[in-house]
Amino acid sequence: MRFFRRLCLRLFLLFLLLALLSVVLVALLRVFDPPVWAWQLGRELSPPVAYPAKVQHRWVGIDRISPRMQLAVIASEDQRYPLHRGLDLEAIQDALDEREKRGRVRGASTITQQTAKNLFLWPDKSLFRKGLEAWFAIWLELLLDKQRILELYLNIVEFGPGIYGVEAASQRYFGKAAAALHDWEAARLAAVLPNPYRFSVARPSPYILQRGRWIRRQMRQLGQGYLKQLD
Repeated sequence: MRFFRRLCLRLFLLFLLLALLSVVLVALLRVFDPPVWAWQLGRELSPPVAYPAKVQHRWVGIDRISPRMQLAVIASEDQRYPLHRGLDLEAIQDALDEREKRGRVRGASTITQQTAKNLFLWPDKSLFRKGLEAWFAIWLELLLDKQRILELYLNIVEFGPGIYGVEAASQRYFGKAAAALHDWEAARLAAVLPNPYRFSVARPSPYILQRGRWIRRQMRQLGQGYLKQLD
């Protein structure tokens, strides 16, 4: 019994230490741009077939990313982004209802959750991984503001094999800075984010062209003023 109590105590202390470390890592993002992140490391340690020998990435601040691009990813990925605190409970409930009615699983991850996954975690659909994703998402929302989380997301998300961040993607596909993106360009970039290995910005399929048009309609409905809610 004494050994068992000691083991439980040590496990509990280890859990507290890891929890504290995770909070510290999130807090550091208030002032530091991450030089590397878990998703990128995973790609490089176990590269997909199409992964290039040299990745492309350039960090830019949120003020150097076109508001159209900011609105495009919100319209495409998480239209309630300004309103929730990391977890969109309404979207989660809708996804559960759809699975119950149609037997189909629909994603309900927020931009904050996707940022947490890309920064700290590994590609997996287990409940344990999703639980960690929720943990980090909550702390991201508690310690960072919405604009900073969106800045992180747009700088680390992969838009194509080895093309990380909107600046590298904009330069690669459109030959311009992310600050100069137009509506259709921003929508095209946002359209491939569910799977940048299956879908291509440079060679868009009919589905991507259709999805890009849908994203532009959503952008018009939300309006550019929607971004003011992130302040």
